[in-house]
Amino acid sequence: MKLQPIAATLILILATITVNAQNKLKGTVYEGSGNTRLPEVFVHDLTNKQMTLTDKNGNFEITAASGHLVVFSAPTYTADTVYITDLSPKKIRLTPQGIRLNTVNISGTRKAFDPEAEYPEVYEKSKVYPLSPSSWFSREGRNARRLKKYFKREVQEREIDRAFNPKFVSSVVPLKGEDLENFMTLYRPKYDDIKNNDQQSLTIYINDSYKKYQTLPPEKRRPQRLNE
Repeated sequence: MKLQPIAATLILILATITVNAQNKLKGTVYEGSGNTRLPEVFVHDLTNKQMTLTDKNGNFEITAASGHLVVFSAPTYTADTVYITDLSPKKIRLTPQGIRLNTVNISGTRKAFDPEAEYPEVYEKSKVYPLSPSSWFSREGRNARRLKKYFKREVQEREIDRAFNPKFVSSVVPLKGEDLENFMTLYRPKYDDIKNNDQQSLTIYINDSYKKYQTLPPEKRRPQRLNE
């Protein structure tokens, strides 16, 4: 007996869904050894070039396979590279790190981050076409638009790093080591505060912030982590 065209199509769709489901790597990203889940962690399969972000509950889902290398990274955390041996659900733990004053590039010569050049496929998939409903509602399109926003924030954060760097800050205020790190974390400026590259205004901001810092009791001069 021959299958009706509709039945054959349904079987093909179900088979495709099953294959795709088998190629999905899922899991959750946590901070350190605790139970705090981390949202907006960048998940990048270096083998097949797939990318995604963890959701507000720290969960992720990405197309992957055994033998792939997947990198998990987020600002102020040490990145973790995982070699995939199977597609069972993963628990990923990222270790918090400070500003790392000794390793921050303060010369201003670090290559600028150009996500549109590095990840052109994300920007192509993020496009929305009026006559294409799938471009609005597809999971791939929504994920690409989230990544595009993430890349924009990353570009801005790197601009802040270049302006608000340890060498410049320590030339304005008498802080060193952990005290300088804590101060820079507590009073990190917003992108709008530094985008015009006005060093005089930034100097005034640092001085005003230092006055506020001095009024804090010792226990308040240390930034609080998510799990605290």
